[in-house]
Amino acid sequence: MSARRSTALLASAALAFALTACVTRSTETEPDRSVAATAATVPPPVIPTAVVPVPQPAQDVAALEQVEVTGTRVRREQLQGAMPTTPAYGGAPSYKAKHAAMPVQDTERYAPRIDNPIQLAARDPVSTFSVDVDTASYANVRRFLNEGRLPPEDAVRTEELINYFGYDDPAPRDAATPFAVTTELARAPWNADRVLLRIGLKGYAVPPVARPPANLVFLIDVSGSMQSPDKLPLVKSSLGLLARQLGARDRIAMVVYAGASGLVLPPTPGDRQAEIEAALGQLQAGGSTNGGDGIRLAYQVAHQAFVRGGINRVLLATDGDFNVGMVSHEALVDLVERERQSGITLTTLGFGTGNYNDALMEQIADKGNGNHAYVDTLLEARKVLVEQLAGTLQVIAGDVKAQVEFDPSRVAEYRLIGYENRVLAREDFNDDAVDAGDIGSGHSVVALYELTLTGATRPAVDPLRYGAATPPHAAIERIQHHDGELAYLKLRFKRPGQSASELIQQPIRATRIPELAQASTELRFSAAVAAFGQKLRGGERLGAYAWHDIERLARGARGDDPRGERSEFLRLVGLAGSLAGGDAVASRDPAD
Repeated sequence: MSARRSTALLASAALAFALTACVTRSTETEPDRSVAATAATVPPPVIPTAVVPVPQPAQDVAALEQVEVTGTRVRREQLQGAMPTTPAYGGAPSYKAKHAAMPVQDTERYAPRIDNPIQLAARDPVSTFSVDVDTASYANVRRFLNEGRLPPEDAVRTEELINYFGYDDPAPRDAATPFAVTTELARAPWNADRVLLRIGLKGYAVPPVARPPANLVFLIDVSGSMQSPDKLPLVKSSLGLLARQLGARDRIAMVVYAGASGLVLPPTPGDRQAEIEAALGQLQAGGSTNGGDGIRLAYQVAHQAFVRGGINRVLLATDGDFNVGMVSHEALVDLVERERQSGITLTTLGFGTGNYNDALMEQIADKGNGNHAYVDTLLEARKVLVEQLAGTLQVIAGDVKAQVEFDPSRVAEYRLIGYENRVLAREDFNDDAVDAGDIGSGHSVVALYELTLTGATRPAVDPLRYGAATPPHAAIERIQHHDGELAYLKLRFKRPGQSASELIQQPIRATRIPELAQASTELRFSAAVAAFGQKLRGGERLGAYAWHDIERLARGARGDDPRGERSEFLRLVGLAGSLAGGDAVASRDPAD
């Protein structure tokens, strides 16, 4: 045997030994990641310690993402050498790689949006939009800033930043009126020639004892993309918090999906905490993401336990990475819309980074008459699923639409801040078949318009040479003392279980336009948040208004802040200013 051939054989043998040892070590430490389509009390099967795993049932093998290694098919997770680490919640293990993972390409997806343009009231005096109470964008923006980077502009939905906070607006006295309406005007902080119109809605807070029974189906993504600590471990902890708020008259079921979907907890009374926590505790991540089958199964389970007159809702917890099965977004939306008609709504809870599909999560929550929240910490989960449980689950007014008609003799221009993907056609306002947003128990909703009054010295759009002249009495100085209307507000909504809408309408009068310093705390703080959102989106309409101006305005309007959310906002503004190269306020409150 030649020396060259001997060397080649030795090298081949060494390579084969190394690959065998790699697979052996992997199978000795890696638990089975298959999804059990049985009751929560049945533990997942364990792969025997061997060079090649024992074949699993056909449906399990089909669910696994596999790779080819020297002719033998083994799980990709085994080659990554995953191992258990500290339990995240209720004794449930989370997983991480033994060795440093290769950099993962950021594939997060956000729906493109263009800021609402300035409209001429003389040409188009009516603005119509669907009310929105989602808050996902704020928590997601916070996640980006805490990671040390500015968020993509399309990740910033200014109305969701504004509506993340509660506001001390007047509330309805009883359930007969689902929400109260407040309007206020003041000079815009970023342009003294403009006026801010704030429209605030405050939902009636249903007492906990009056909440109807809930039929909830937790639909949990346990695919391989959910392995990181900010995904499945946080999902389990978050849903554990929610489950502890429910009682014997409520029902909880649990459906999971990866390459295949399965029922791990049939509808179970909410006071059986041990069973619920056991079901959460057994969940492990692995495989591809067949979200379509999971959603279909979740709706089937929700139908089986349907509560007439109660809350029937699917809560989808995922990073939104649907890559197997029903991958068509249109098909998913159609399914969710059909099920909405049957009385089963859908809430989406987004988790994680890197492949988060915000665009899909927001869209299907909107079509499912539910909320869309992003959970970046357990504190955020507590806010959404504990402190705001009634608002998250219980709708007090459905298909809420707002329409504002501006008087062209007094308002030259207007611009709706945010709500870009909620703008409706004028005729949609009276069409009860057109879907719109919902308001939950105790929710606060705010919309801001930036107005240019007629006679202003610097309008955004030049007047037409051959157009009608501006009436002399419409100058801004005259409006200050004119007890007339600037605009007329109309709101349509449906009471739960009703198909015909009701109408609320009231004039918006301009008895005076106060300076910003004279405005309410709620207007000033919501204006600061609106400026923050616009700044993150490029700040084209803010002129020279800087980060430190936003921080100063918010600091002076912090008001009562029992949960520290407004103080946290101040810190985020300062952080965003630093990341963007802006200057911060020199004098800070020591309490911050």
